[in-house]
Amino acid sequence: MSIDAMKTSRTALLIAAWLVAHTGANAQELRLEDVPAVASVPIAQLTPRTVLFADQGDARLADPSTGLIAFEAWARERPVQRRFLSLFPSFVEPTSSEQVKFSLSIYLAEARFRLTKPAAALDLSRYANVAFLERVDPAVKHRPIAAADAIPNKVAGAARSRPPDRRWCEEAQAICTQSRYVFEGKIPAGIQLANKLREESRKPIPDFVEFQSEIRMVAGPDLDALPSLTGLESKVASALEQNIFWANQVIQFGKLLAVVQQHPTEPNAAIATVYIVVAVRNDMLNKQREYIKTPVLRNLVPGQLLMGNSSFNSGSSLSAGLPKYARSRIKAIAEMLERE
Repeated sequence: MSIDAMKTSRTALLIAAWLVAHTGANAQELRLEDVPAVASVPIAQLTPRTVLFADQGDARLADPSTGLIAFEAWARERPVQRRFLSLFPSFVEPTSSEQVKFSLSIYLAEARFRLTKPAAALDLSRYANVAFLERVDPAVKHRPIAAADAIPNKVAGAARSRPPDRRWCEEAQAICTQSRYVFEGKIPAGIQLANKLREESRKPIPDFVEFQSEIRMVAGPDLDALPSLTGLESKVASALEQNIFWANQVIQFGKLLAVVQQHPTEPNAAIATVYIVVAVRNDMLNKQREYIKTPVLRNLVPGQLLMGNSSFNSGSSLSAGLPKYARSRIKAIAEMLERE
């Protein structure tokens, strides 16, 4: 081998060694591991860049035809989850002006991962902004709104989606947005076909989901009480929540809650637990019978679309179905917290 070739080879080896030393930890792709419930896995078994993921859990509560859990059963069987993961603690299924109750079904995903830095170094308040929402799901477009723009604050019929002790978007540190997601893949064409087959007197189905939400830090007694939800008895450093309080279709409410706690035994490590909840109205799910009778619409059966079981599902956002959507969002949050 010539001297020049030897120098080139040595340089390449040095570069490779430097890359291994400086990027090895980050080069390992973050991995999701499905478990029955994240709280059932001992903290000592959590390894870096592995996210424990569970959705629904306790199959006895789920409707076999949709995979979703009736809100009433969820509230009864999981009162702690209901307190922290409903739109607000006293939230109940809404009723119409004719006193007809709109029953709801719940999709719930939870995740847990270990972070290689102390909890005090992970202040979630830096993510209480629109930029965070854009990074978590680039397919959704957001614009800030004021308290006066929040539908439950100004429309009497939507007031049931407002907390009894406050109005949305009025807290000093809260950020509210109007968000829009246009369905991807085959779904818009399917919706267009469904609209052509509907009676002219019926309102057309939009090919987008538009929603309003508030993002804020959890504080005070609610922050201190969060270990009762996570099942991890250690100090909560910070918690961030996004509440979807109005949507133009499909969704009655949604919630994202991220909690960072100090690792119980390791001073230079933290534990993050993330929850995603979506509540949908059963009258929308009941369109299943209407669609399944029409061969060309069978792939638009709402329950199948929501749970990612239709050939129309695509992408990684809402068009993918809730299970894939939740995995993508949680993975994005875990990557963000790991890097920063």
